[in-house]
Amino acid sequence: MNLEELKKRALSQKRSNKKLLEKLKKKKGTLIDDLFQEAHDDIFSCADCLKCANCCKTTGPLFTNKDIDRISKHLNQKPIKFISQYLKIDEDGDYVLQSTPCKFLAKDNYCSIYDVRPKACAEYPHTNRKKQHQILNLNLKNTEVCPGVFKIFERIKSQKI
Repeated sequence: MNLEELKKRALSQKRSNKKLLEKLKKKKGTLIDDLFQEAHDDIFSCADCLKCANCCKTTGPLFTNKDIDRISKHLNQKPIKFISQYLKIDEDGDYVLQSTPCKFLAKDNYCSIYDVRPKACAEYPHTNRKKQHQILNLNLKNTEVCPGVFKIFERIKSQKI
């Protein structure tokens, strides 16, 4: 599915996805985590993120102080230089990229700082982490960015929960 198609399909499914979130918010225990983990494992076992890289092209991760220190060291820069060259502070007071697409994304969709990338990038799209109930709204937003997350929502909606 191309990215324009993804955006259209995600927007057309937004109402049913919101209904799913309301259902999931009423569930207890690890059911939500298990649903997302199973779908994540299945869908991402055959997904090639390098063909897409939409996350790197359209969204910017949050950079923690640890991320900044690690990446600036890798680039042989002082953290303050790294910050001034690549980052800005957003409305929540967090460091984020000055612009998208990510400056570290190469034409072949490989990340030039992959081994030291921000924690938010390493964990994206967050559908395999624990405590999914805390990030359901983020996952909903990511249905418009990541084809895999869109498919995860479709898979979970098809199950009778």
